Amino acid sequence: MHEQLLGDGTSSDGREKLKLGTLDDSIYIVYYDGDLFRAYHSDVAEASFATVQDLNSSDRKYAFVIWKLSDDGKNLRLRSVNDKVVPKETKDSATIVALLTKNARNPELFGEEIEFQKEK
Repeated sequence: MHEQLLGDGTSSDGREKLKLGTLDDSIYIVYYDGDLFRAYHSDVAEASFATVQDLNSSDRKYAFVIWKLSDDGKNLRLRSVNDKVVPKETKDSATIVALLTKNARNPELFGEEIEFQKEK
């Protein structure tokens, strides 16, 4: 568990808020832009990934993000994983890890990056 991740953050443009807490040693609870998510951390191909489940939607779809925390712990950068590379319907973690590993150098793997400044 990465204690430095926990707390509140605001996006660089000031429009989006992020709150990170923990449910237990392996599950994060994320409040982002008015929605509630459950996130699971994993390290794949030398990067920190999170599997994120939308708890507000009826189908509770999954999304995948890569995250990087600055050395001083004050900036958190998130990039979404392209659902054309890792389909949102993929629920089997071994399949997800295989797709991420296979596509680790694929420039199509990631979507846009959002940076948050930690408030605490």
